[in-house]
Amino acid sequence: MAAPPATELSAALSLELLPTDPLLLILSFLDYRDLVNCCYLNQRLNQLSSHDPLWKRHCQKYWLISEEEKIRRNQSWKEIFTSTYSDLGRYIHCYATLKKAWDDLEKYLGQWCPRMISSLKESAREEDLDAVEAQIRCKLPDDYRCSFRIHNGQKLVVPGLMGSMALSNHYRSEDLLDIDTAAGGFQQRLGLKQCLPLTFCIHTGLSQYMALESVEGRNKYEIFYQCPDQTARKPSAIVMFITGTSYLEWFTSYVNEVVTGGYPIIRDQIFRYVHDKKCVATTEDITVSVSTSFLPELSSVHPPHYFFTYRIRIEMSKDAFPEKACQLESRYWRIINAIGDVDEVQGPGVVGEFPIISPGRFYEYTSCTTFSTTSGYMEGYYTFHCLYKDRFFNVKIPRFHMVCPTFKVSTA
Repeated sequence: MAAPPATELSAALSLELLPTDPLLLILSFLDYRDLVNCCYLNQRLNQLSSHDPLWKRHCQKYWLISEEEKIRRNQSWKEIFTSTYSDLGRYIHCYATLKKAWDDLEKYLGQWCPRMISSLKESAREEDLDAVEAQIRCKLPDDYRCSFRIHNGQKLVVPGLMGSMALSNHYRSEDLLDIDTAAGGFQQRLGLKQCLPLTFCIHTGLSQYMALESVEGRNKYEIFYQCPDQTARKPSAIVMFITGTSYLEWFTSYVNEVVTGGYPIIRDQIFRYVHDKKCVATTEDITVSVSTSFLPELSSVHPPHYFFTYRIRIEMSKDAFPEKACQLESRYWRIINAIGDVDEVQGPGVVGEFPIISPGRFYEYTSCTTFSTTSGYMEGYYTFHCLYKDRFFNVKIPRFHMVCPTFKVSTA
């Protein structure tokens, strides 16, 4: 059988003759770039690619626009996509991720830390970010700019959005700096060349910095705490404790820890203690769990001195009998560093207290330790005395590890 003439075949495949519904279905699978390109192919595709429901998916995927927001704006889906793209188009690759992180964080703060919400600033304008780039003569990464188009950091207040830490004689709380304050702290001095501060603690002066260029041994957009090298002759010699490889990774990983309960809320602020779910031990009706944190502001690489704090929760099961109530009498610790050196500590109570626990009640306290190596672990037991009978018993403290973040030495 002879093949049909080419003219008949092209007529049979003409877009003008294909039904509308299958074409709309095909167009619904296209990305926004391809959908725009279809407008320039012919008149029919131009009409079909403007079909408003096709743009709903792109508005929701890239701009997180809800049905309620669409009604409030009183625009079509295509109009919303187009107007938003004209303002935020350069951030289309990261906007949805950062917007979701901010939305999740605000929702969480509204429930657990409501006073922190009022410290957040409105979005920065595109021209404000451009002005800062001109001022510091460095390009800001798109993910950083995008985040500040959502919220321009926070006011310099306590508690800070980026987490707190407290010991008996030491307190830290980091604010997320607004763009103007960050630009004012931009560094050009040896050791911190072309580094922009992201956070600041009013009490300690501690900041996390982002490298805007690959200089002095840093990778571009790397985020770190600075740590002076106390053994170096030059004050510009610093060690960097790395906290992120990009702003997007740094900010979203922090938010994820917060909103999933990875960091505890204590006195209406976020405390940056990391809890290993396996680090729990139960003896009879008493459960002991531990969370830990590294304190860069109290640590040093040269000379080696790595400072860690740990928070311990001691809890009695609510199903225990009332006569199980008991009082902590003493503690015993084995502290082992990375090369196997062992230090044993034994003494009365904990942090000068002798807590009593009963069914459904708990006791929490914070203490600290230092290592001459970058890591180590602790384990031990508490000795309790039953209040209603002359009986002493030991309660296991689970082994918990503490590891210093990755660090590198500046080549300045």
